[in-house]
Amino acid sequence: MTTATVIRESGLVNQDALRRKVQDMYRRVAKEPEGDFHFAMGRPLAEELGYPPADLDRIPRQALESFAGVGHFLPLAAIRDGETVVDLGSGSGTDAFLAALYTGPTGRVMGLDMTAEQREKAERLARETGFTNITFHAGYIEETPFDSGSVDVVISNGVINLSAEKDRVFAEIARILRPGGRLALSDIVTERQLPEKVKCDATLWAACIGGAMQQDDYSGGITAAGLEVVAVQDNPQYRFLTDAAQGASRAYGVKSVNLLATKPE
Repeated sequence: MTTATVIRESGLVNQDALRRKVQDMYRRVAKEPEGDFHFAMGRPLAEELGYPPADLDRIPRQALESFAGVGHFLPLAAIRDGETVVDLGSGSGTDAFLAALYTGPTGRVMGLDMTAEQREKAERLARETGFTNITFHAGYIEETPFDSGSVDVVISNGVINLSAEKDRVFAEIARILRPGGRLALSDIVTERQLPEKVKCDATLWAACIGGAMQQDDYSGGITAAGLEVVAVQDNPQYRFLTDAAQGASRAYGVKSVNLLATKPE
């Protein structure tokens, strides 16, 4: 697999190049879920991470085929009937469909993704399976199309690490959450600082490694945005597949965590 530099000479991430690389990979995830990736995928992964099989039976099978999450965080979200939920980086919709079950018919779930093939697949599956309380939207997690203070719960699974502007993502989450709202997510973080050779590898960025923040900085960024971190849990069930990804994980403590934060009343 070839690599591409995403760091400018000035040391800043080339956001456009990074987005293209990420879109290329997750376009394949949507259209070729049987392909070779740095990460596991599909229903076996979801069950290994702890998703209840009975819940997975109730959502579209093809959404699960393209599931590439890094943890099972939905118990932390504690989604209730009638709530409004936003899924940042919703992909083919596994977590969004589950959230739509939990909100019930009086709730609303809005998925956001920048990759057209992922959105189109999720939209088609929602139509075909009668999920009328869920919509999927085009956009970037750094600048969402949702109104300020309009959301009860923001969820995300293995996506924020892909952004080169995580401070903007955290600020956007804080903006759209209502007072008392919740952020629940799974993401990839590190125990030690990543070297430039990893940060400059666009393939490792797209594989959820190159852009991973140190865990304390990640929580600190959420706090700086005005949210209160309530819980952080390690996900030892999650593991990378390729030698390059496993090497980075061993060397720098790259790992998956679940996190819950709230917006003060």
